[in-house]
Amino acid sequence: MIVFLCLVTLNLFGQDQRRSDSLKTVFRTNDYDRALKLQILEDIANAETDTDEILIYSKELIESAKEMDSVVYIFSGYLQQGNGYRLKSDLSQALNSYFEAAEIALENNLNYQQAIIKISIADVYSIMGDGNTAVSYYRNSIDLLKSESISDNSESVSMNLASAQLNLGDEYLNQKKLDSALYYFSESGKVFEALNFRIGEAYNLGNVGLVYAEKNENEKAEQNLNNAIEVLEELGDYYPICVYLNSMSDIYESKGDDDKALNYVNRSLDLAKKHGLKEQIADAFLRLASFYESKGQFKTSYDYYKNHIIYRDSVNNMNDFQRLADERTRYEVSQKQAEVNLLNQEKKTQRIIAIAIGIALLLLGLLALSLFKRNKLISKTGEIIQAEKERSDELLKNILPDETAKELKEKGFVEAKKFDSVTVLFTDFKGFTKYSESLTPEEIVKSIDFYFSKFDEIIDKYGLEKIKTIGDAYMCAGGLPFPTDDHATQVTRAALEIADFVRSTLRNIAHSDAKFDIRIGINSGPVVAGIVGTKKFAFDIWGRTVNAASRIESSGEIGRVNISENTYNLIKNNQEFTFEYRGEIEAKGMGKTKMYFVQQHS
Repeated sequence: MIVFLCLVTLNLFGQDQRRSDSLKTVFRTNDYDRALKLQILEDIANAETDTDEILIYSKELIESAKEMDSVVYIFSGYLQQGNGYRLKSDLSQALNSYFEAAEIALENNLNYQQAIIKISIADVYSIMGDGNTAVSYYRNSIDLLKSESISDNSESVSMNLASAQLNLGDEYLNQKKLDSALYYFSESGKVFEALNFRIGEAYNLGNVGLVYAEKNENEKAEQNLNNAIEVLEELGDYYPICVYLNSMSDIYESKGDDDKALNYVNRSLDLAKKHGLKEQIADAFLRLASFYESKGQFKTSYDYYKNHIIYRDSVNNMNDFQRLADERTRYEVSQKQAEVNLLNQEKKTQRIIAIAIGIALLLLGLLALSLFKRNKLISKTGEIIQAEKERSDELLKNILPDETAKELKEKGFVEAKKFDSVTVLFTDFKGFTKYSESLTPEEIVKSIDFYFSKFDEIIDKYGLEKIKTIGDAYMCAGGLPFPTDDHATQVTRAALEIADFVRSTLRNIAHSDAKFDIRIGINSGPVVAGIVGTKKFAFDIWGRTVNAASRIESSGEIGRVNISENTYNLIKNNQEFTFEYRGEIEAKGMGKTKMYFVQQHS
């Protein structure tokens, strides 16, 4: 389930490309006084739909407003700049700009500006998954807009109040508090209708449609979503259209109408690509991966899933973290790769030795002594070659599972295999993104290495297979490359030991540079496994089981091991574990799913 949050000043008061183009024409004429320049720049940044253009004009607005010492327009410049970064999915920069605006509003007693910036800050916290903080900012904004300190009953105040109510309803939708969501949508809808504000009405229709979709009232959901999309297409507001198109895809997939489901998700993907909406591109790719996996088209599914990972990491600002994580293994991998290449060079080396032997034979009749030396040299060279070959074999096994490495050497390739029952584990650190911003790359790598080295040791103890790390996320699996009956038990034991290790580290002052909380998620089911790449080989797994394991992790709680019903059914009779049923939890792309917390029996 994806929840859409509108940006108050961006989407409710602007985003009209035709108006922006007209204003740019006026701006380029330079036929206006200095004070009017600020108003024109604000209007352009507010109406513009191109994110790069928003950042250009908002920067110019900030600089010009500072020259004229206009705090109201300095505030507006930072607000619009934050909107631009937010649309580009650069959430850290968006918050920086919003907090700059909030500080200006607070220092200058701009109560109205304080109210509207709180809405934008709340939007970002909601997207980042900090729902409680988002609700706090929304409520604070609503209270401020209704307070006596803002006695103005103008249309803009009403608009902002309605926007805060709409977004608070959206956050409650995100938290599955559907009745509260409908209440706030009803409140905001009354204002939008009274003001005849079409874009606000469209958002309200769409979000009400999302609520009905959650309630499985598909006819009401489809009617509201289609009406919203129709209006938004006229207005050229594409971000929410992508969200609503994906929701329509979910509805038709649930009805078994695959053609329409694919049509809607592909429309969303094309639109998101055209307008650079990374969050929606990532979501569309994930939906396509899940769709094709359900049809047994694993190669197509995997291709879409790889693209999803690329865009997902971009949205979460993970590209830098992936680069930093790569530094941790750069030397090791480069050494392994160089030595693995010895396998390919072996024949060439042996050919050179054969030539050397031939030359030595020609000299046999002339120099008896050289025969002894030559034989000694050949023996030594053979020992070196054999030692290097064995070393290369060992390095290849470090990169790949033994069976996979053997198949790669014998055939030159590895066939993808389906495993009917494995257990997949994901971990993720809370607050890693914020924590890493204050450290050097070397310090970040040191912190990650501290944890991941211990994780490697733990999973090796339980006979599990490490799959990969992505930034601060760690992934492993049990039950492959050789099927086992106790894979769910072994993975659960490893997960509990990992959680204990992280907890003990938090209490240990000796590791003050590397203290994180952790979420752990486990799921069991079928996967497809194989080799990715032709140069630096990587063993990987993919499939709905893997996707679900990631969702189980993100739906868990800090410091606890969250497992799916599939895993629970495999270990529920094991007396060493105790379980806490959490109920049916909503997970993105999975709907409502039964989940359990597991812990060691005391």
